[in-house]
Amino acid sequence: MDVQFTKLYNMLRYLFVSIILSLIPSLSLWSQPGIIAHRGFWRAEGSAQNSRSSVQNAVDARCYGAEIDVYLTTDGKVVLVHDPVLNGARVDASSYRELSGHLLSNGETLPLLDEILPIIAASDHTRLIIEIKSHRNQDTEKAAVARILELVSQAGVRNKVEYISFSFHICETLIHSDPEARVAYLGGNLSPDQLKEKGYTGLDYNMRVLKAHPQWIPRARELGLDVNVWTVNRPEDFHYFIQSGVDFITTDYPLYKAGEVWQDPEVNQINRVPMRTSYHAYESRSLALDGKRESSRYFKDLNGLWKFAWTHDANGGYTGFEQSCYDDRSWEIIPVPGLWELNGYGHPLYLNFNYAWYNQYRSAPPVVPLENNHTGYYRHNFSLPEEWNGRQVFIHFGSVTSNMSLWVNGMFAGYSEDSKLEAEFDITPFLRPGDNLIALKVNRWCDGTYLEDQDFWRLSGMGREVFLYAREKTHMHDFILHPVLDDNYRNGTLGMSVTLNSPSAGTRVRAELIDPQGVSLGQKTLSSGESNTYTGSFTVKNTKNWSAELPHLYTLLLSLDDTETGKETEFIPWKVGFRSVEIKNAQLLVNGKPILIKGVNRHEMDPATGYVVSEERMIQDIALMKRFNINAVRTSHYPNSPLWYRLCDQYGIYVVDEANIESHGMGYGERTLAARTDYQRAHAERMERMYLRDKNHTSVIIWSMGNEAGDGENFTMGYDLLRKADIQKRPIQYERATRPEISDIFAPMYMGYESCIRYLENNPQRPLIQCEYAHAMGNSMGGFDYYWEIIRKYPQYQGGFIWDFVDQALFLDRKEGHYVYAYGGDFNPYDASDQNFNNNGLFSPARVPNPHAYEVGYHYQNVWVQDVDVANGRIGVMNEYFFRDLSHLSLEWELVANGVAVKKGYADDLKTPPGETSVVDLGYRKTFLSSYSDQEVFLNVYFSTLQAEALLPAGIVLARAQLPVHSPEPAKRPEEGQEVQSFTMEHNDRNWLIARSGNMRVEFSRRDGFVSHLSFSGISILDENSRITPNFWRAPTDNDFGALLQLKYVAWRDPVMEFKGFETTDDAITAVYDLPQLKSRLTMTYRTAPQGGLQVTQELEALATAEEAGKIPPMFRFGVRFITPKKYNRLIYYGRGPGENYPDRSAAAFTGLYRQSVSEQFYPYIRPQENGTRTGLRWWELLDHTGSGIRVDSDSLFSASALHYSIESLDSGPAKRNLHSHDLKEENFTQCCIDLRQMGLGCVNTWGALPRPVYMLPYGNYAFTFTISETKNNY
Repeated sequence: MDVQFTKLYNMLRYLFVSIILSLIPSLSLWSQPGIIAHRGFWRAEGSAQNSRSSVQNAVDARCYGAEIDVYLTTDGKVVLVHDPVLNGARVDASSYRELSGHLLSNGETLPLLDEILPIIAASDHTRLIIEIKSHRNQDTEKAAVARILELVSQAGVRNKVEYISFSFHICETLIHSDPEARVAYLGGNLSPDQLKEKGYTGLDYNMRVLKAHPQWIPRARELGLDVNVWTVNRPEDFHYFIQSGVDFITTDYPLYKAGEVWQDPEVNQINRVPMRTSYHAYESRSLALDGKRESSRYFKDLNGLWKFAWTHDANGGYTGFEQSCYDDRSWEIIPVPGLWELNGYGHPLYLNFNYAWYNQYRSAPPVVPLENNHTGYYRHNFSLPEEWNGRQVFIHFGSVTSNMSLWVNGMFAGYSEDSKLEAEFDITPFLRPGDNLIALKVNRWCDGTYLEDQDFWRLSGMGREVFLYAREKTHMHDFILHPVLDDNYRNGTLGMSVTLNSPSAGTRVRAELIDPQGVSLGQKTLSSGESNTYTGSFTVKNTKNWSAELPHLYTLLLSLDDTETGKETEFIPWKVGFRSVEIKNAQLLVNGKPILIKGVNRHEMDPATGYVVSEERMIQDIALMKRFNINAVRTSHYPNSPLWYRLCDQYGIYVVDEANIESHGMGYGERTLAARTDYQRAHAERMERMYLRDKNHTSVIIWSMGNEAGDGENFTMGYDLLRKADIQKRPIQYERATRPEISDIFAPMYMGYESCIRYLENNPQRPLIQCEYAHAMGNSMGGFDYYWEIIRKYPQYQGGFIWDFVDQALFLDRKEGHYVYAYGGDFNPYDASDQNFNNNGLFSPARVPNPHAYEVGYHYQNVWVQDVDVANGRIGVMNEYFFRDLSHLSLEWELVANGVAVKKGYADDLKTPPGETSVVDLGYRKTFLSSYSDQEVFLNVYFSTLQAEALLPAGIVLARAQLPVHSPEPAKRPEEGQEVQSFTMEHNDRNWLIARSGNMRVEFSRRDGFVSHLSFSGISILDENSRITPNFWRAPTDNDFGALLQLKYVAWRDPVMEFKGFETTDDAITAVYDLPQLKSRLTMTYRTAPQGGLQVTQELEALATAEEAGKIPPMFRFGVRFITPKKYNRLIYYGRGPGENYPDRSAAAFTGLYRQSVSEQFYPYIRPQENGTRTGLRWWELLDHTGSGIRVDSDSLFSASALHYSIESLDSGPAKRNLHSHDLKEENFTQCCIDLRQMGLGCVNTWGALPRPVYMLPYGNYAFTFTISETKNNY
């Protein structure tokens, strides 16, 4: 029984102690440390250190204690003074009379302890902390202790006084003289157990000591020792020691109130190590050159499955989760890296701008809501390798949203904000041999969230990798590289500056430079300088310069030697390119050339894993960029994974590196955070840390201070910071800058064509490079060609960055077994949402090219063909590359007559230098074309990679051209008097007017006048209950919705058409309609075509007055629509293709002969909308599996589409609804639209801009004639 009781008692005792210990770090708000005013509260106005007023001020401020420094004078007075020497004499060797003439900085006389004790006696809350300074000898120290104890006793304040000292002798004398006195030793070299053993009541150490020995804090608390830390003045140190569980904090700022760190904008980190270049160190030269960090024994990957718990609100539970004894067996697991919302915790939320709490709370920075502020708790164990003993151990968190608090083995280790830059912590003092525990707390929102209001999915959790690495105690901390080219850009100098983490006399830093072919150019010992810095340089003749076109990289290998042992302790490899960036004559120059920025904005986004983007996905993205001639990326709107920059260095992509700053939701006016001093540090840190990490990446050619965050002093400071820091003097830009002095580049967004031209024609002082342009949302990019016409005309317009690269949708599984691409509002009905406004990509979420990607690839291409004398085979080949000739490309050409290739050729000896044009003779002559005088002839030219390079296999077409060679004479119309087939009409049916001609039968409804039946050889073309009807409407595109055209143009959607009856002659049937709402008359005239079939002429006559006409909207299209049975599911056409194209997006669609299925015509834009149209049609055939069907011809070029979907199924109606193309099922028919024209798509923006006027269909007169005829045996 006794044994069982003892076991139960010990178990309960262990449990009780564990609970108490687990509570310690969580008491940061309701059990804050007592504040001790260091040397009194002397920072109050009119006070001084160790003065009467400073003690009184501490009492008035209700401090726990007022700390003072005292000496005993030779005449027995205890005087308040810190320094041992005053006015050239030792204080403890002087009399008070000799010292009394000294005045404090505020004019007070030197105070005595006798004068201070009554102040304490009168206080009911403030204690006096007396530091007895070391005296000249032990006898004097004994006398000082005795006199002080006597004065304290006489004042009756023994229970209000505590004693501290650096002197062992003084402390031991105090303990011996008054065993009940509270005494603490300040020296910092005794452990809590040693202090307890010697009879001390507290642990009272400098904060550097406690940071080096964090385990002493919980141990002291366990032993019953009070813990005081001094002298704590920085806010981040306040927060650290509060979280660490100290009892008291001694400070010069006793009024500082430490709230929740994650709601304090001036504290963005605790214990985070300074940012550095994102290199990896290796223990040998061979490992460093191999560059695989996993092969280093001092690297440990922590990615994988971690224990995880989640609360809906902040501060919602799991108290003590960071302690080793915490029972986490009931917790779930979550992948790291991984986002909560994609693993079943909360819902993904999308907003263009404004904060995620937008429809629930009013923004009031720095406060963020507690409710709905989801909080994640992580625990993960790892084993510390034995060979890491004696090294510094760091933990790396690549990206945590929105913040993170870190504990190691139950001890608070650090805190970080900034979701898109890594946080590293030196966790060496927290570790123990063998098994160790990491615990992490992450809030969905913190004060830093106000700077992260970007246009993307709002997700939470760990978005990038987590790992450990170990370094030598003395190691290379960072380096700065300065590659410089001479005035001719032929020779280079690589300047190097390497900084060690701490001073070390016995070290040597060496550098080796290896050229792109792997040949070493030599090794150098760097010269030591001030601040642990070593410098040196390499001079390289005939450098192979880096550009996005030819990304030549040299390998720099830095090594650190121990001069005493001769051992090389570590190696750091880095890829560096010789590349210059400057602005001259309002042009951005790279290596002296005014490059063109053929760019995109790119979010880090994967449809399955959100912010977690794999290396394979990054490489896929760059391969797509290379294939579609994209040469530049803006890292919208935050620094990307370090791997992305290494890949851009390697494969050649120009990078605009953007700081993680967007406070769009606060607006650009009075509330902007750009002008708030409490957010100044956060702005500065985010810019500076971006620079410090990415400064040595050759691909980074421009710094961006952020996006849509207003303008104010915080950006002035940021510009100055970056300008001073960057030795390479790269340009700095900021889109919202209202002052040119803080943006070297004029970098607007969505500036229209005319505004661009006005800027360019008015003496521009800065290059124009739009940070965002050509909003590629849904079926878009119409008019992109005109942007590039302007860019190629004006030297100071150097391109821009399309918004954006990939549709930012997420996979969402349907219970029916398929998936859709989800966007805002798909996951719940109550979160704020901007619907599909994040689907603006050139490529689908899975990286399938959207149709408009081909238009971009065409206008971004670097080779252009000119007509020198194309009829005789002579063309000009213009090389738009800036740094390479065309020897890497082959030229293939073909002459096509009516879409059929009749002659082909090939050349692989192109040598055209950069920026020049060469005349190429293809070898054919005009005489060859005589055989095709009755056909339309084009020359198609293709430039393909000769060999695989930079992620591109051989044979990839990078540039194309189509030149007209010959056009036949138009077909002659029937001459007057020439016999024309006529209708045979039947008028005896009261419901239908029936007309026949040859094998064609047409039925017209007498109710509405429309064709309700059309057949050839007895086979009906129209589906049951279908009609051939005028059509002026399309399923609105995203650009249409953005301009509210679904409302503004709604009169054309289903207009009232009052049928006025038929007018018939032998050769024509005419139906006339009044459109009263549109002040128009529509006439539909039907004839038999000369070669057979039904000829339709559709005429719209505008009847409105000039005043009325101004109120009638344009139309989407002018044409007809009809439905056929679904068996008509094949197309053959001669026109632009192969992909969909529109009047203002057709340059990449070459005229040709195409055979396709109807199912292929539909493109699943994420939100259903108009799609599938082909323009520039000469003729168009819709066929069944037997090769029979209809042919549509017109004397003028026309457009058409055939889909197994109706306009209605793709039309959301007057307001956008959350519809998805992947939810749609093909309907049991084929819808055909035959149009004279369709309105363009536009691309300037998606919130009001219209296509260029030439691509609009304004109210007016229109006429369209086309023929529907029978076709057979077309396989």
